[in-house]
Amino acid sequence: MNALQIAFADGATIAKRNALKIRRAPDLLGGVVTLPIVFVLLFTYVFGSMISLPGMSYGEYLLPGIFVMTIVTSAQITGYTLTQDLQKGIFDRFRTLPMSPSAVLIGQTVSDVIMNLTSIVTMVLVGLLVGWRIHSSPLEAALGFLMLLLFAYAFSWVTATVALALRTPEVFNNVATILSFPLVFLSNAFVDSTRLPGPLKPMAEWNPVSTLIQAARELFGNTSPAIPTPSAWPMQHAVPVSFLWSVVLLAIFVPLATRLYKRAVSQ
Repeated sequence: MNALQIAFADGATIAKRNALKIRRAPDLLGGVVTLPIVFVLLFTYVFGSMISLPGMSYGEYLLPGIFVMTIVTSAQITGYTLTQDLQKGIFDRFRTLPMSPSAVLIGQTVSDVIMNLTSIVTMVLVGLLVGWRIHSSPLEAALGFLMLLLFAYAFSWVTATVALALRTPEVFNNVATILSFPLVFLSNAFVDSTRLPGPLKPMAEWNPVSTLIQAARELFGNTSPAIPTPSAWPMQHAVPVSFLWSVVLLAIFVPLATRLYKRAVSQ
């Protein structure tokens, strides 16, 4: 086998190892699933009664935003797990094995895709219970879920890079929370971005999370002609721009995370 085949084969082994670890530590997945469920119930039944949208229910507007919030939150587990393995010296053990150096990162990010898939399935079931429906074709809906998983995979490499730069779980958790909260809450996840005042409006409309949420709403059919179309270029071309964002993130952070990992295990 060539180097690329060896990297993917070793990565699959590490992914299996991480999947088993999640199964034996369900609290990792429980936190990621529980928080979005709380947000769905809170915003749908508490704030949903006070937020009106022309031509559609607030619940259907909300769920794509919850999907994206879930994958952004889940991606933090990549970084947290990496920092824990660094502290426990597991990477030093991996270094003594005849395995590809990139296998650890490939396995970690692939196992997180499995976790994100579980989270999204849970969110779909909860959404159906609160009245969310898909109004598009099966092909468009499948493309929407594929887009979410691709972005989740790409964003896992972002958090892996941050984790390898910081190296301690406590510092990573603080920094990841500081970075992820503005991405989610300064977006169109919970409110229409065209209603935001002053400089908050362009900040929200150029936020890649807002673009992804808008793309998910379009592909799931959770939009209304009565809701004003955002003027920002990414929002007007949300689906292709969302896929482009995933490609850009992978192109930047895969080599950067790999370089930081090699530096971390060489010390």
